[in-house]
Amino acid sequence: MTHRHDMLEKVLDRVGSGVEAEIRLSTGVESLTRFANSFIHQNVSEEVSTMSLRVALDGRVASASGTVTDEETLERLVETAIDAAQRQPVDPDWPGVASPSITPATEHWDAETADAAAVERARKVKEFVDAGPSMKAAGYCSSSSSEVFFVNTRGHFAAGRATTAILDGIHQTGRSAGSGHQTDRALSGIDAHAVGSLAAQRAVDSVETYDIKPGEYEVVLSQECVATIAMFLGAYGFNAKVYDEGMSFVDMDTRQFDESFTMVDDALDGRGLAVPFDSEGTSRRRVELVVGGVTKGLTHDRRTAKKAGVESTGNALPGGDTFGPTATQVFVDQGEQTVDDMIAGVERGLYVATFNYCRVLDPKSLAVTGLTRNGTFVIENGKITGAVNGLRFTQSFVEALGPDRILGLGNDARWADSEFGPGMIHSPSVRLSSWNFTGGTDG
Repeated sequence: MTHRHDMLEKVLDRVGSGVEAEIRLSTGVESLTRFANSFIHQNVSEEVSTMSLRVALDGRVASASGTVTDEETLERLVETAIDAAQRQPVDPDWPGVASPSITPATEHWDAETADAAAVERARKVKEFVDAGPSMKAAGYCSSSSSEVFFVNTRGHFAAGRATTAILDGIHQTGRSAGSGHQTDRALSGIDAHAVGSLAAQRAVDSVETYDIKPGEYEVVLSQECVATIAMFLGAYGFNAKVYDEGMSFVDMDTRQFDESFTMVDDALDGRGLAVPFDSEGTSRRRVELVVGGVTKGLTHDRRTAKKAGVESTGNALPGGDTFGPTATQVFVDQGEQTVDDMIAGVERGLYVATFNYCRVLDPKSLAVTGLTRNGTFVIENGKITGAVNGLRFTQSFVEALGPDRILGLGNDARWADSEFGPGMIHSPSVRLSSWNFTGGTDG
């Protein structure tokens, strides 16, 4: 850590006096094992190092980043950032760099995952493949470690580290496919056989499919579907920049959701996967977005916090000035029902395994269109009775979770794969009273 700190301080020295600056250095190892046709075809492991520098000259702000940290490259990084800043107009919303503060000691780190060898990932792949005998499996298993360091010209320093392991794959028959996913802090925490068994079962159950009429259907949605919903809520609603621009659905202190719905952003939670500070060096904190159905909070970076007269919640993202502060360690409270319990309560409806290609149509209502994928099943009289072809939906995510719309919450919350990627949403399955399907995947 001392070496990294000294390197960042040397970069600050190059910036010179009279310039505000902040530097973020992320180093680590990203390892990936890919498989297709039930065989591993690629093992890669890469040492990754990225340095980002943001400078401000009398309110003129610019950034530069690079992946090489030798003396000559660092000198060029500083010159590039300062030259770009001199060409910028004054930014009236520039909040200045953060003042010194104590960073939480929270650490989401597993040493065995940080040092995981290819053979350990291969064992997970084998367990996944073996769970679907006579099928063809494809996907990946990854393990990664990241150490992040931050320093600025006001003397603030922060450091943290985290690890992540992911198994994501499909089993395929000649006519169908089923998906499975798990993300964990530790590679040892991945139950590859369970992930593979779920994917295989979805594939087998989807061999014979048929079309159903578009319309409103009661649904049971998997963790992946709920993760996409929660990600869109956070990015397009609870994001303070979107809210300030008048494009958010958020109506503060109003019961916009079902009373069973609680959603928080909390990188300090013991189940978390991230370092305890954001790209501006601000300590992360627990942000209650929805509590008991009532909208309670927004995510802020230093820029939006200054405009709102509040403190940053530590949700700045690298390069995120345009998009705004976003919740990326979200926990949706689970319930007490199993998936089978929820299905048993449905007279006629659908179970959906995965959403795909979701796009916002109207940000104010968060009306979204998207597709179902890798497993959509009919529920009749409390049982899954068959599979249907992929469907297109057009649905307000806010309305879908609205008052009295949630009929059940699963007891199966886990890190799920959302439309924006894995490791950001910890969510359960959910049963909803209605979801609007508008047609097949062709239109």
